Amino acid sequence: MTRTEIKFAGFGGQGIVLSGFILGRAVAIHEDRHAVLTQSYGPEARGGACSAEIVISDTMVDYPYIDIPQILVLMSQEAYMTYHTKVRKDGMIIYDKDLVNLNSANKVKKLYGIPATRIAEELGKKIVANIVMLGALIAISDVVEKDAMAKAVESSVPKGLVELNMKAFERGYEVGMEVKGQKA
Repeated sequence: MTRTEIKFAGFGGQGIVLSGFILGRAVAIHEDRHAVLTQSYGPEARGGACSAEIVISDTMVDYPYIDIPQILVLMSQEAYMTYHTKVRKDGMIIYDKDLVNLNSANKVKKLYGIPATRIAEELGKKIVANIVMLGALIAISDVVEKDAMAKAVESSVPKGLVELNMKAFERGYEVGMEVKGQKA
């Protein structure tokens, strides 16, 4: 049985929960595996702490909570300070390198900095930074097939923004492949 635990963390307004939802959709609908999403966010609509945890499995998920994730996706400094020690030693951290400053206390050796917000701004909308990160996540990890994730992105975003989100996903995937190649 394969069980993969992933945590997305950042602040409200970054699409953290949507990222978990899209990943779950890619797995459950487009790959016919199992996924469970749990979410947590502060009382603020935007700007407060926010996280989404997703458990992916080849069999039914009997326990939907994450103990220590294999993959941690961080999109804010506060999220890094809160969670960087709560990831498996053999796991990985994927972070927005323009929003997160790492310190030397990382026990995780697989660190991947992605300029997600900068790429999103270059594409014209900062709000697609989460989709850039999803593209990078798929390139760096083997958690879900690229085609399944692309279909999930396309079916999960507003119709008028599909083209922009698909560009963000593809750009994130390209940068993820570049960053992964540098680590190999």
